[in-house]
Amino acid sequence: MDALAAAFTWFDYAAVAVFGATGALAAAQRKHDFVTFAFFAAVTGVGGGTLRDLLLDAPVFWVGRPDYLIVCVAAALAVWVFGTGHARMKVLLWFDALGMAAYSVVGAAKALSLGAPPFSALVMGVLTACFGGIIRDVLANEPSVLLRREIYVSCALAGAGVYVALDAMGLRDVWTGITGFAVAFSIRAGAIRYGWTLPAFPGRGRPGGS
Repeated sequence: MDALAAAFTWFDYAAVAVFGATGALAAAQRKHDFVTFAFFAAVTGVGGGTLRDLLLDAPVFWVGRPDYLIVCVAAALAVWVFGTGHARMKVLLWFDALGMAAYSVVGAAKALSLGAPPFSALVMGVLTACFGGIIRDVLANEPSVLLRREIYVSCALAGAGVYVALDAMGLRDVWTGITGFAVAFSIRAGAIRYGWTLPAFPGRGRPGGS
């Protein structure tokens, strides 16, 4: 395995672990048992990548690599043991931002490696980054991350877009992935910290993010 492939493998594990932790944190909000913690962690951690692989007609990444599920269970155990008390929601938001940023790059990179066109790879990056969080929020009966006021999907779009653009320019190294991650995470961090939003449709009702 070359250095770039190895780096993206660890990037993938990190994204699964962080997203898995957000699933466990969502279970903690509802005071569920550890089995539910592990289930939430697994579904959230591998949900986006599963959708990506199914759409790309590729082998689902975790089926032949159960270590991804072990990472999810380990993340759930860490949340169960250490907990976060009243800070759970804040921790969930920041962990979710990290997972979203990492998966926006990992999803786009895998799509490109399988021969997907740049635009399709961009879409795969966004879906990989967002779908696990959507499943988590549905299971936890929480408002979807897509409906929160501050932007979310746009952050994944920016991160995946930067990675795909740099790849198209022939820049294929670890720093390309780090740059895409940094762009996505920085925008999401600004959205969380400062409430950044996109212009909303001028109609009635509470505007959403994205």
